[in-house]
Amino acid sequence: MKKEICLVLVALFAAASICFFMTQSGFAQEKAYNLRYANFFPAPHRNSQVSEAWCKEVEKRTNGRVKIAYFPGGTLTPPAQTFDSVTTGITDIGMSVLNYTRGKFPLMDAINQPMGYKSAYTVTKLANEFYRKFRPRELDEVKVMYLHGHGPGLLHTKKPVTKLEDVKGMKIRASGSITRIVYALGGSPVGTTMPETYDALRTGVADGALAPYEALYGFKWGEVVSSTTECYPISYTDIEFVVMNKDKWNALPPDIQKTIEKINEEWIEKQGRAWDEIDKEGKEFVIKRGNKVQTLSAQEGARWKAAVQPLVDDYIKTNKAKGLPAEAAVKFVQDYLKANQK
Repeated sequence: MKKEICLVLVALFAAASICFFMTQSGFAQEKAYNLRYANFFPAPHRNSQVSEAWCKEVEKRTNGRVKIAYFPGGTLTPPAQTFDSVTTGITDIGMSVLNYTRGKFPLMDAINQPMGYKSAYTVTKLANEFYRKFRPRELDEVKVMYLHGHGPGLLHTKKPVTKLEDVKGMKIRASGSITRIVYALGGSPVGTTMPETYDALRTGVADGALAPYEALYGFKWGEVVSSTTECYPISYTDIEFVVMNKDKWNALPPDIQKTIEKINEEWIEKQGRAWDEIDKEGKEFVIKRGNKVQTLSAQEGARWKAAVQPLVDDYIKTNKAKGLPAEAAVKFVQDYLKANQK
């Protein structure tokens, strides 16, 4: 009799254990986090591939607890609306350009000034160091994953430009605060996003565009321009963001947050180096096509630099009046470049 009772108890214990583990398994499955990531870069673009790899890495390192549906090419939200789409929950994670929403990110705009950048890797490291130091309130609505920026913004045109006078009256594609560079050089800005610019150049809506070399290949602009002016003394950058909806971030367990933040640090490196690699591809692409490439002489470069210097001065004056540490921000950028840029 005792033996039978023991067998019954063992059976009940085994059944309870099975039920417990089944319940725990079901509970774990319920705790999977499904997120959406919106990006304006077309799927074949290297930056899109780097972003998609980030999504896969998050899923891998969280053992599938976080799954991310990736939407490239502006299919989920237009590039100019991506930041607001993240804050409102239309998408959970988004990548786009701060400058697409002009005036919304005044302190971060210190980095977008024509400072004479030479590499995207330096820009990307700078942007994240800048964010850590100043913690701009303009980004408080979201959880910043990481920031990055393209390589030297140069002038790509349908006819050669070798001196400042050549720019006068030209219709030059630019976005956000970069339009001020066009005005300073004597041109007329045309406001289009990256994906819209190919047709603007093809149809003559624009005579040229300010952008890094990568756009000539990644967005195929090299097919509709014939000349690049390497105006390095005034080269600028556009800072891009990868941000997450704050409520969605706060809903993640601490261990997942820690994992993602570690991945973010690694992707700062990957994204910065990828930008420089695709700049190289862009230049090679247009050279093979027979496009002309000219670099400003030292004397001409000094003229261009003098033409845009008032923009930096005005940035400081305007934003200092708003109570922002604009002078300190510009100095931080200049000091960082002196220390880290060859």
